[in-house]
Amino acid sequence: MRTQTIAGTLPARDHLPVGTAGRPVLDVVIPVHNEERDLEPCVLRLHDHLSRTFPYGFRITVADNASTDRTPEVAKDLAAKLPEVRSVRLEQKGRGRALRTVWSNSDAPVLAYMDVDLSTDLNALLPLVAPLISGHSDLAIGSRLARSSRVVRGPKREFISRAYNLILRGSLAARFSDAQCGFKAIRKDVAERLLPMVEDTGWFFDTEMLVLAERAGLRIHEVPVDWVDDPDSTVHIVKTATDDLKGVWRVGRALATGSLPLDRLARPFGDDPRDRQLAGVPGGLARQLVGFCVVGALSTLFYLALYSAFRLGTGSQLANAAALLVSAVANTAANRRLTFGVRGRDRAVRHQAQGLVVFGIGLALTSGSLAALGAATGDPAHSTELAVLIVANLAATVLRFLLFRLWVFPDASTSSASRNTR
Repeated sequence: MRTQTIAGTLPARDHLPVGTAGRPVLDVVIPVHNEERDLEPCVLRLHDHLSRTFPYGFRITVADNASTDRTPEVAKDLAAKLPEVRSVRLEQKGRGRALRTVWSNSDAPVLAYMDVDLSTDLNALLPLVAPLISGHSDLAIGSRLARSSRVVRGPKREFISRAYNLILRGSLAARFSDAQCGFKAIRKDVAERLLPMVEDTGWFFDTEMLVLAERAGLRIHEVPVDWVDDPDSTVHIVKTATDDLKGVWRVGRALATGSLPLDRLARPFGDDPRDRQLAGVPGGLARQLVGFCVVGALSTLFYLALYSAFRLGTGSQLANAAALLVSAVANTAANRRLTFGVRGRDRAVRHQAQGLVVFGIGLALTSGSLAALGAATGDPAHSTELAVLIVANLAATVLRFLLFRLWVFPDASTSSASRNTR
């Protein structure tokens, strides 16, 4: 049964209307700063390509970021000569600022941007925006790191690009492959709700937008591209990398504390499987099991390391209790955030208190196992103690998961349903 759309959330994906007279379907933004030499050939080439290959109405918007050379005059001349071209002037620098300004004020249902150097082959433009027009996806990005992409660039930029995307995967759990390729598109209805949540106004704008979209469950389409590096690029690599790392820290902290209202982007979509409720199948069980196992494995390693350290200066029972207490607090916090998706500080103390009860059960099982081992062998070896503790912890894991799922972090819909049946 379909869930009802929550007020204020995004509508279901629909194929965009393409026959509205006088309204372009696609608005391609070219953000520029002091590009008087490259701007005109870029716009003419893009205009020619769209005129020959794009089946719908289009617009090209030159977004000038406080240029101090002849870039504004070149943009105005192009807008005067070509009906599909317009020029927008901003008095402050920042690619993100330019994209936010133009996209927010555009009337086109599909919004895109590309860099002025046109490093990306334009044949990828239609595959980029087609899933957005059809309603299949919410955002689309060109990827230089896909297996079928063909890229020509120096080893320095290649290393920086791959290192940056590895950082995103490790720190923000990003699954998209290329955050900084200057070749992206977004649906207007998605942009209206997503852009107000993006804080960055510079080069990190792309990454922040994609991370928030992915965390909110939006669909991101990736297109392999042919890309040739521009040797005359004016991008300051060191400064850009530093600003990006600062952005990664800011967004990661906001996600960890639950301060981002990502629920504004959650919504039922067309025939999205997340909207289907199957009788007798608990929601999210498979994902929670995977998360719980990962957290449990890491917690066990943490617990064993603590036990080994504490055992050097005290007895086995006290070392076990101290190691289990510390690891239990960390385990509850990790499961709260990663396994059961509880964000923010609401009921955090209560959850830790309930987690300590679960800890008490684990303590009873492991302490009882150690006591039984001591009674049976008198003075067991350290390796034997560890083996017994591992078995005892595995025995407690199943019960711990059930208590976490049904008592500490119960599913909201399940809890309300059970209350209504009482």
